[in-house]
Amino acid sequence: MKFAVSSYSFGQYTGSGRLTTFGCIEKAKEMGFDAIEFVEFNGPNGETPLEYAGKLRAEADRVGIEISNFAVGADFLNGSDGDLEAEVNRVKGLVDIAAALGCPTMRHDVTGGPANRTYQGYDNCVGRLADGCRAVTEYAAQKGVKTMTENHGFFSQDSLRVEKLINTVAHDNFGQLVDLGNFLCADNDPVTAVGRCAPYAFYVHAKDFIVKSGQEANPGAGFFQSRGGNFLRGTIVGHGDVPVVQCLRALKGAGYDGYVSIEFEGMEDCIQGISIGLANLKRYVAEVYGC
Repeated sequence: MKFAVSSYSFGQYTGSGRLTTFGCIEKAKEMGFDAIEFVEFNGPNGETPLEYAGKLRAEADRVGIEISNFAVGADFLNGSDGDLEAEVNRVKGLVDIAAALGCPTMRHDVTGGPANRTYQGYDNCVGRLADGCRAVTEYAAQKGVKTMTENHGFFSQDSLRVEKLINTVAHDNFGQLVDLGNFLCADNDPVTAVGRCAPYAFYVHAKDFIVKSGQEANPGAGFFQSRGGNFLRGTIVGHGDVPVVQCLRALKGAGYDGYVSIEFEGMEDCIQGISIGLANLKRYVAEVYGC
């Protein structure tokens, strides 16, 4: 098991100018991570994202840290003005960036849902979504990059829906980024959902949420609502209601031993939150995996 952190986790500091993207690489190494993952980016100062990816990879090599994953957006229903072939080609261009970063995996979204929901439930859309995912992963396989969907974005977030998509794509190069916390956004019990999806895991996000019932009063700033109206707030791994240890047991039972990456989106100071979360996560992994 290797420990990674998403560059997204440093958003408080990068957004305020206290940390650069290159600084995130050094900070991740300093904090004791084995790897860093990146979310989709633009190149600064007129550089293309592909050119910038090469510089990020060179900096990671210099610092002595791996780049574990590249997370990007995609929408195979509505993206590129509803032109599936154009959206697939756009996402293939992002695969090229993942390859330039030297990371073994790329996570892409699949859709936020139909623009017009009339008579278009998930079962009506999964074939088209699978066609897009399959076309991308066939291209990515040639580049040595595995592609993944994530339980993310409400519409394609439930464990049953994600499992159906993966089995409809039915390609060895396509699997799942299993986010331990995100199932709560679709009101899925994390233990049940992770247990179902663990056999498909190519990568794992460790994320924690404080959960309050939608039957209670709105707790205010910092919380958002799940698809079913429960209240969620991101927090430090180990401080919330996600049963992280039990989820890790399910992953171990399925034979997963790859990267587990902290994706912090809490209100706490992000450096403190990431640091405490990593200490907790290392302790949990040692308990479950015996290492």
